[in-house]
Amino acid sequence: MTEKKTSTATFAGGCFWCLEHDLREIPGVLEIISGYTGGTKENPAYEEVSTGRTGHYEAVQVHYDPARVTYLQLLDVFWRRIDPTDPGGQFADRGSQYRTAVFYHDEEQKRLAEESREALRKSGKFGKPIVTEIIPFERFYVAEEYHQDYARKSPARYGIYREGSGRSRFLRETWGADRKSGAEKKYRKPDEESLKENLTRLQFEVTQNNGTEPPFRNEYWNNKKEGIYVDVVTGEPLFASTDKFDSGSGWPSFTRPLDPDGIVEKTDTSHSMTRTEVRSRTGDSHLGHVFPDGPAPAGRRYCINSASLRFIPADDLEKEGYGEFRKLFENNKA
Repeated sequence: MTEKKTSTATFAGGCFWCLEHDLREIPGVLEIISGYTGGTKENPAYEEVSTGRTGHYEAVQVHYDPARVTYLQLLDVFWRRIDPTDPGGQFADRGSQYRTAVFYHDEEQKRLAEESREALRKSGKFGKPIVTEIIPFERFYVAEEYHQDYARKSPARYGIYREGSGRSRFLRETWGADRKSGAEKKYRKPDEESLKENLTRLQFEVTQNNGTEPPFRNEYWNNKKEGIYVDVVTGEPLFASTDKFDSGSGWPSFTRPLDPDGIVEKTDTSHSMTRTEVRSRTGDSHLGHVFPDGPAPAGRRYCINSASLRFIPADDLEKEGYGEFRKLFENNKA
């Protein structure tokens, strides 16, 4: 049996919790490790790096399958998850340890990184100079265990931190109109009168009033067809059948969303519980909740109400206006 080829990429983008979370959602990414690189101190501890005196950056090391995702694709996601014009840190996190950088592992990575940075500069997306450095990789030190996959271990705290730091707002304002789904331009939430007219009573109750449908007695819990699931209110794409699994819960369950920035996670303390609610970004529809008990490698279970979703079969994606997602199922068949 031929051993699967794995490649490695290393990026620094401010707080490694955020970059790890964003890159983990990409199909073809096998493992992500948070750690420290670029400095002089051997085996540094977080307390040392956080002083800014070790020379190290907070960084992530990405192990990926190059047959499923290319280095250029990883670079594209990286640029869209940082502020590459900030020389003093990222958002609320200040200091040299929070600077941005691409650490290349070979000359090909160096060439691609420099070309992608130049393309970003020429795009005119930013009015200030691009200051993200491209640096030869030397050594990577794994961060403490409590930093690994922090977004999954502490989703509520992570969500509060990410919003409070200003990162999410900056990315929405900067890239929202250019996201592949085009969600913030293409999809609009109708007024309440239109919603009441076009949604069923259950769909309105779930999406607008945070209701919950009964398990095992809903439209998609056992749907095994290929396709994508979109917000029943706006049509914005949310999940794919390629990430759907049988959780035994009686509701549709997914390991990840199609676009991490297409959904919003909020702390929900209703019903004497503390959970992480999932809502659509543009429509602000209540979708369900996400739990840290899903399958590896991400370990997340997006437990979603069928009443919040509309299913688009793979064969209908082109005519329904979602042709960009057709490749998911072509690759799957291959």
